[in-house]
Amino acid sequence: MTSFNAAHSMVFSPGHLTLGLMTPAGVAAGAQSDPGQANALARLAEAQGFAALWARDVPLMVPQRSPGDTAAPQASAVDDPFVWLTLLAGATSRIAIGLAAAVLPLRHPLHLAKAALSLERVSNGRFMLGLGSGDRPEEFAAFGAVLEQRAQVFRERWPLLRAALSPDAQERALMLQQVGYPVLPAPAARVPMLVVGSARQSLQWIAEHADGWATYHREEATQEGRIGLWQHALRQKLGSARKPFVQSAQLQLLEDPAAPATPLELGLRGGSAAILDYLQRMHVLGVDHVMFNLSGGRPAAEVIEQIGAEIIPALSAQPSG
Repeated sequence: MTSFNAAHSMVFSPGHLTLGLMTPAGVAAGAQSDPGQANALARLAEAQGFAALWARDVPLMVPQRSPGDTAAPQASAVDDPFVWLTLLAGATSRIAIGLAAAVLPLRHPLHLAKAALSLERVSNGRFMLGLGSGDRPEEFAAFGAVLEQRAQVFRERWPLLRAALSPDAQERALMLQQVGYPVLPAPAARVPMLVVGSARQSLQWIAEHADGWATYHREEATQEGRIGLWQHALRQKLGSARKPFVQSAQLQLLEDPAAPATPLELGLRGGSAAILDYLQRMHVLGVDHVMFNLSGGRPAAEVIEQIGAEIIPALSAQPSG
C-alpha cells in the first residue's frame, strides 16, 4: 500500500470535503503580494481550519482575460511558486502547501524534483505537487518549447519525476538508470502528484499514473458527469481503488449569510449558507477538496474568517457522502 506524506491526509480526509486557499489572496490584478501580509493570511487560514494553501506556476507576465470579458487584458505578477510556498511553509506548521500546477513541459523534471523534494523537507512533509501541460503560446516560444508537443512531453517527463519523488527503491531505479545519481536522498514518504486540468491526457492515463485529478469549476450537472467519467476511468484501470477528485472555484463570499448563490465564470457568488449547501452537494457527488480563489473586493482576512466561522465547522461535522 502506498505510504503518502502528511499533506495527503491533511487534504484528503475520508468522509469529509476539505477546503484550500489559492494564494496570494486579496491582491489586485497585476500587483505583487506583500510577503508579510501573505504570511499573516496563511497563519489565519491555518487557524480557521483550511486544509491547504495553493500557488500557481505563471512563468511570464502575459496579459490575459477571460472569454467574453470586455476589460483590458491583465498580467499576473506571480512569484516563483517554490520560493513562494517555502515562505508560506515557514509561517505555518499544520496546513498543507500545494502547487497547482507546475507546467511540466516547461520545467526539466530534475529541476522540478530538486525543488519539490527540498520543499517537502523544509515543510516537514506538507507538500503536494500538481502538474499541468500549460497553454500559453508565448511561454512555449520564450522557453524554446513546442506547444503542439506538450501532451507528449508531459507523458515523457512524468516517469522520471515520479521516480525522483518516490521513497520506493523499485520506482527510484528508473532515475538511477537514466541519470546515474539522485537529486536528493529518497523522501520518507511519497509526495502526491496530481494532474491539474486534463494536461491533454486521457482520464484513463491520469487514473493510472496520478495520485488524484484536479479540475475546474463547472455547472453542477456537468461536473457530476466529469466525476462519473473519473470514477469510471478508475474502475477501468484500478478496479475498486479510489483516488481523489479536486476542483477549483472562484468565490465571492457575501457578508449576508442568507444571500442566495448565483453563478460566476468558474465559480459562484453567495452567502455562507448557500455556499455551504453547494459544497455539501458537491461532496455527495464525489468532490474531496475545493481550492477557493477569492474575488469580489472584500478584505481577504475578513472572508477567510467568515469561511472559518460559518462553513468549515459544518463541513468538518459532515458525515461521509
